[in-house]
Amino acid sequence: MKITGLLAIVLLLALSSQPLLGEADASPEQVVDTLGKKLRVGANYYIISSLPYPKFGPGFGFALASLGKPCPQDVVVVNRYHGLPVTFTPINPKKGVIRVSTDLNIKFNTRSSCPHQSTVWKLGGFDFSKKQWFVGTGGVVGNPSLETIHNWFKIEKYDGAYKLMHCPSVVKSPKHLCKNVGVFVDEKGNKRLALTSVPFKVKFQQA
Repeated sequence: MKITGLLAIVLLLALSSQPLLGEADASPEQVVDTLGKKLRVGANYYIISSLPYPKFGPGFGFALASLGKPCPQDVVVVNRYHGLPVTFTPINPKKGVIRVSTDLNIKFNTRSSCPHQSTVWKLGGFDFSKKQWFVGTGGVVGNPSLETIHNWFKIEKYDGAYKLMHCPSVVKSPKHLCKNVGVFVDEKGNKRLALTSVPFKVKFQQA
């Protein structure tokens, strides 16, 4: 009887030291906007600076521009302006919320000046002259595959705010890139969104 009671205590202690069911696979933290509200799938948001960046002006947002060639359009930083609104669509949009470290598509909620061209963010081809991967448009929403791997981005927590990354995990590939999304200033002073070692600290404001 005493042995049975001892075994019961040992078993209870062992179970209590194990994580509860689901804790090990807990969902990533939800992203919130400047008012502390959860980002929702399909809602419009401005991606804005978390802190002033002296060389870019007192504030910035993201917009479209045609640089070098008219189409597809590039994603650029604009000063003193909150930019164009975007929508976020995670790989599983049925959840209804946006979470950190989750593959998602980013789309400007505006029409492109390029005929039949989408405003979904996408990595363009590598620019050998500038040795940079630039972020442009012309991607598609959903359809995770090797063909769409350049369309996926992530939001990560960073220094009390957030940063954007291109580090797709929707498709297992040893060749995919994994870098921060930052800003590259070209010889004409254009502030182009690019993959960099230095992230841009951002926050999200409901449009």
